[in-house]
Amino acid sequence: MKHRIKGVLVKAIWFIGFIAIVLPTLIFFAGQLGFLTGKVPQDLGVKDGRLKPPSNTPNSVSSQAKLYPDHPLRGYADIAPFTFSGDGQAALKKLTGILRSMPKTVLVTETADYLYAQSTTPTLKFTDDVEFWLSPAENVIHVRSASRIGRKDFAANRTRVENIRAQFQQN
Repeated sequence: MKHRIKGVLVKAIWFIGFIAIVLPTLIFFAGQLGFLTGKVPQDLGVKDGRLKPPSNTPNSVSSQAKLYPDHPLRGYADIAPFTFSGDGQAALKKLTGILRSMPKTVLVTETADYLYAQSTTPTLKFTDDVEFWLSPAENVIHVRSASRIGRKDFAANRTRVENIRAQFQQN
């Protein structure tokens, strides 16, 4: 009886160890092969003075989260817009330079009042969508950053936006 229990226990430990090594390895290679990038959202941009609402999962931030009072993750997603003094076009150009200098970030769309970039995470190659909109009525630049796939982002979008903000606020 003891040998049978010991045999089952050894097999269970071997199986758990195998899964603990194989599953992360498979996920890593899936990322390297581009299977974790997700699809480009078709509803990005500014519509009626608003960027897309925050995601329904804790993997996005938006300076317009308060515009969606019934959104279940409004509090989690809420982040301050970018403030500036002087010319809004100059402020947006400054953001353009910051985005272009960021590793693993590609500026996809640049208009007079809107920027859209795609940022790729280093290890698993997840792609996040980052948008900036110059709101002339408010004299701010609104921001939205969201993961395409996954349930959580472990604050990656918030950290990215705050890092951009820190660079933006430097002279």
